[in-house]
Amino acid sequence: MNTLGARGSAAVVVAVVVGAVAFSWPLFLRPESGMSATQAPILFAVVLPMVLAIVLSEVAGGRMDAKALAMLGVLAAVGTVLRPLSAGTAGFELVFFLLILAGRVFGPGFGFALGAITLFTSALITSGVGPWLPYQMLAAGFVGLFAGLLPPARGRTEIALLAGYGMVSAFAYGWVMDFSFWPFGIGNDTQISFDAHLGPLENLHRFVLYNIATSMGWNLGRALTNAVMIALVGTPLLRLFRRTARRALFVDAERVPASTLR
Repeated sequence: MNTLGARGSAAVVVAVVVGAVAFSWPLFLRPESGMSATQAPILFAVVLPMVLAIVLSEVAGGRMDAKALAMLGVLAAVGTVLRPLSAGTAGFELVFFLLILAGRVFGPGFGFALGAITLFTSALITSGVGPWLPYQMLAAGFVGLFAGLLPPARGRTEIALLAGYGMVSAFAYGWVMDFSFWPFGIGNDTQISFDAHLGPLENLHRFVLYNIATSMGWNLGRALTNAVMIALVGTPLLRLFRRTARRALFVDAERVPASTLR
């Protein structure tokens, strides 16, 4: 697994902090805060591309060379093609298993950049550009990032670990994306609506009910898709990625057992 340098780690920490604030702000919004529900998404839509640029520059300047950037472009192109093919019907999305496998082999910084770039380029192709796009970029980036931080494992244990992570990350992606538009998605007169006058726990309880009622099927479909695809093609793709990583010096060749490259 590729580890981050000091600058790359700092950039990723900034991305995580900004992402946490971006997705959790409705829990702490108050009428007297002077921050309206329409201003917050615009603010973070400006911040997130800058965070992505910082991560890309740090990763490229530290642990990546020209071959690494070429691999990033190739995998982003593959993910861009896969996303409109699956169309997300009933949660069937083929892009996330690729982010998980690539993040696992090439590291958390690469995984974050790949997730964000893939969602951005695929949105351009599918006319999916909108206020939700920065949130999708960040959430997909986190899917790849945390895949690169999973504990060491090999063989069937690694596939089971990645499949389990694929299911957990699928639900997490759905939850944070729902939360990003939940305050604006329904009216204010229901028991599952966002209410700025309520405290964080009350609003969180309402969101859980909203998510179960509206998105459980989609999240489950995404989770099963990730698990099945990783189980089916995870082993050959991991082997291919590790061979590529060895040649492109993503990882120290001495740290990669020869058995994993066959």
